[in-house]
Amino acid sequence: MMLKLVEQDKLLRPYEGIIERRHRQVLDMEREFTYRTTRLADSCNSYLYYGLHRTASEWVFREWAPNATAIYFLGEFNDWRKHPDYALTKAGSGNWEIRLPADVLAHEMLYRLLVEWDGGSGERLPSHVRRVVQDEYTKVYSAQVWEPLHPYLMHNERPPRAENPLIYEAHIGMATEHRRVATFTEFRLFVLPRIVDLGYNTIQLMAIQEHPYYGSFGYQVANFFAVSSRFGTPEELRALIDAAHGMGIRVIMDIVHSHAVNNEEEGLSRFDGTEDQYFYPGARGHHPLWDSRCFDYGKHEVLNFLLSNCKYWLEEFHFDGFRFDGITSMLYWDHGIERSFTEYSMYYDGNEDENAITYLALANRVIHQVLPDAISIAEDVSGMPGVASPIEDGGMGFDYRMNMGTPDYWIKLLKEKRDEEWHVGDLFYELTNKRDEEHTISYAESHDQALVGDKTIFFRLVDKAVYTSMSVFDSNVIVDRGMALHKMIRLVTIGTAADGYLNFMGNEWGHPEWIDFPREGNGWSYEHARRLWSLVDDENLRFRFLNVFDKAMLQAVTDNRVFDWRPEPLVRDNERQILIFTRGDVMFVFNFNPEKSFPDYKFDAPSGKFTYILDTDDKAFDGAGRINHGTEHFTRYVSPGRGQLSLYIPARTGMILRRS
Repeated sequence: MMLKLVEQDKLLRPYEGIIERRHRQVLDMEREFTYRTTRLADSCNSYLYYGLHRTASEWVFREWAPNATAIYFLGEFNDWRKHPDYALTKAGSGNWEIRLPADVLAHEMLYRLLVEWDGGSGERLPSHVRRVVQDEYTKVYSAQVWEPLHPYLMHNERPPRAENPLIYEAHIGMATEHRRVATFTEFRLFVLPRIVDLGYNTIQLMAIQEHPYYGSFGYQVANFFAVSSRFGTPEELRALIDAAHGMGIRVIMDIVHSHAVNNEEEGLSRFDGTEDQYFYPGARGHHPLWDSRCFDYGKHEVLNFLLSNCKYWLEEFHFDGFRFDGITSMLYWDHGIERSFTEYSMYYDGNEDENAITYLALANRVIHQVLPDAISIAEDVSGMPGVASPIEDGGMGFDYRMNMGTPDYWIKLLKEKRDEEWHVGDLFYELTNKRDEEHTISYAESHDQALVGDKTIFFRLVDKAVYTSMSVFDSNVIVDRGMALHKMIRLVTIGTAADGYLNFMGNEWGHPEWIDFPREGNGWSYEHARRLWSLVDDENLRFRFLNVFDKAMLQAVTDNRVFDWRPEPLVRDNERQILIFTRGDVMFVFNFNPEKSFPDYKFDAPSGKFTYILDTDDKAFDGAGRINHGTEHFTRYVSPGRGQLSLYIPARTGMILRRS
């Protein structure tokens, strides 16, 4: 019987055999893991076995290191010296174990491992360590016993799943205006209320897994089960997630399973002296661009490690799902580097890591078994078919994929085209070019578009005028253009979004400049690793109008259930730069013309009465207020089944109207 993925897309028929084989490989691997259990998730519990655990009478520590000849527990309890009393013993299948009296270890005590192998040795952090801290002076990382007397207890229920996620992408460390690393507590107290007020229903937290280099933005993970200690304690992260749940907000985690940091003393690389304990042997185990290690997704122990990691964050911290980073790098042996995926054959030509495809499908199986209404999002720039299709249909089981072509399109348009050259037909095509059978999240920009060397959309629009001409008492044509287009770009992006929308922290109000974390090249400065909230809070600056618009835009989309329908084009007038489309009874109208307003623009439309919901030119959003919102528009009968509507459409304006 043909898989639904192939049945839905005739262009996949030539590759039916490959898709069938990949599907069987997923099911076969699932069976290998579940031969004694009823569900895959029930067999993924590595974090309950490995690592440090407190029992009623003692401490138990276990580690997997098949190439090790000896392992010693080092810490404050033995002056960090190798001692036979703290030697682990072999426990079979490459496992090691030590049991210690209850009074040997205490909460917040530091420890590490000394791993020995034939021909060498090295200090290591445990593979399943849950708390890692860095010494302020020596910069050395150590594991820390985390067994608080009064652990934080979650008391708020998870909010129901939002079928159409409105995602606020956030980085805890740069969430304060101060030139330092912000904390979970600061985010909970000062940023979370802003997100709730705007109307987002989901927060995507970046850089949660412990990473030794802050400037990696959290994408060079060393300790996969540890909460980044830069931002606070595990209890403070639990308190943040619990508070978000209490406010009706779901929290998903930006999880990094596409690679691991190269570091040996802090990470998993050469943990037991071998290159390929967790990673592919040879060149395949090293990422050529990221200087990191690539997991061996075909090894059972590695699969169990990563699948258990998914389960761990859902159960231990009550995350509501994940956004999987770097999927493209996982899917292809060449990591998709400098490749343009222009035809289907490029997804089935032997360059694909089918072990990784299997892993991603199994990860989605575990995630949705642990939490049936969890959401999983794939970041894949290649567009491989089936990424966001159900496993039963031959897909990988992600609920959504990031529509990564949209921000690329906006950058290209802003860089290469004058305003007069914007082609609304191309614009509508690019923003709606999605696989119908897959759910997608659209966005105009994320953190990627704001990193050092690039610019946010607002900074591209206004450039240096952002420093001198944002006062409400000033008039500046560059800023006027930037304000108008920033609102229109966001509105048309969410208006054409298929299933959800994403915004990066601060971009909703046009945060100036770029993101640049402390590094040697900038003198270890925090100048650009923060959010300047005082700008949007200042009544005398125009940033606040973009923020007010963002709230009104989300409310309009939510209240009118825009995502229940797909965009249907009514007008693509390239000469006048008018774009009009409907979603159910909601009509989106855009005039991208930089100069010309059209006082009596006639076009065919569904019959009925149309009233205004939102318009970017509203004075409340720093517009000119050229539209009378009290005006009601009625279609004029032209012929059976055909009506005509006439609207005043000012230059550089986007509007939403509703038909009744």
